[in-house]
Amino acid sequence: MVKSCWKPSIEGDSRGCLDGLLWYKDMGQHVYGDFSMAVVQANSLLEDQSQLESGLLSSSSSGPYGTFIGVYDGHGGPEASSFINNNLFCNFKSFVSENQEMSTNVLRKAFLATEDKFLSLVRKQWLVKPQMASVGSCCLTGVICNGLLYIANAGDSRVVLGRSVRGAKEVIAMQLSTEHNASFDAVRDELRSLHPNDPQIVMMKQKVWRVKGLIQISRSIGDAYLKKAEFNKEPLLPKFRLHEPFRKPILSAEPSLLVHKLHPDDQFLIFASDGLWEHLSNQQAVRIVQTSPRNGIARRLVKTALKEAAQKREMRYSDLNKIDRGVRRHFHDDITVIVVFLDPHLINGSSCYNSPMSIKGGGRLASRC
Repeated sequence: MVKSCWKPSIEGDSRGCLDGLLWYKDMGQHVYGDFSMAVVQANSLLEDQSQLESGLLSSSSSGPYGTFIGVYDGHGGPEASSFINNNLFCNFKSFVSENQEMSTNVLRKAFLATEDKFLSLVRKQWLVKPQMASVGSCCLTGVICNGLLYIANAGDSRVVLGRSVRGAKEVIAMQLSTEHNASFDAVRDELRSLHPNDPQIVMMKQKVWRVKGLIQISRSIGDAYLKKAEFNKEPLLPKFRLHEPFRKPILSAEPSLLVHKLHPDDQFLIFASDGLWEHLSNQQAVRIVQTSPRNGIARRLVKTALKEAAQKREMRYSDLNKIDRGVRRHFHDDITVIVVFLDPHLINGSSCYNSPMSIKGGGRLASRC
């Protein structure tokens, strides 16, 4: 295949390469170490979006400094994930400046502000583009700052930590994010407790648990048709309209939050959309990162997942690669992977902030659609 490299007009060494439906940035540097990114497209329009921002984390020049990672797995179209990719980090920086510090509350405010702005966009376009009400996105973010890792998640993307065990060669996998998918008993229990008078709040459809029989996730940005009754009526397509009106939001944009104090044994983080985790376990992914060269590790994880997807359909990986976007969705989802390595000397010592990094995953995969 012909490979093409591109360089966005952003700071830092931010080139990415395109190989068919695979985009990758094999190696780059963030404030606290190396990173690697890869995205493979399956949908007709790329619905996964992602970014890594490293350097100044506020709108003011006084700091703090750190690294921001975002994985946005869209559904129903690319509009919500693209909107998040273009707005969430800016909202986050504004709240960091306003609060003059980093906190989980800053991340929460950024999520909810991005949600409000997207729902305002849906309202403005309601009569000319009502399908925007059925577009949404999972949203997973991580921020490394002052020796702490902050995680905020809405949906079913996942971040896994690889931690070395002293005296052993093994690196153990620790999942740091909480997922909001109706396949989990806890999520169904939460929905039933929030909607005690709705016996159909979760329903089994085609052997899959779904909220109102429509969607697997219980938290997201967007999906206005399940948050505000004003968007659950004509001209929205009938398949999205509920038979009974609802008075309170069915889905939520409220993220699950976590703060993790980074330990010298914390080696790396794997941020990925559920397209990866459908084919690899947490420990499998961590073992691949542990035993492989850093350069190109995100691409290696994506390719391993694709080989698993091909094997499940009893076909060769080379044959799967010949299938074009759109049809490819029958074999696997869009997959985004960002591997962030953690250098304890940089995390606990003085870091150089002179080379900010800003990169968005997908490149021409997204722009050519």
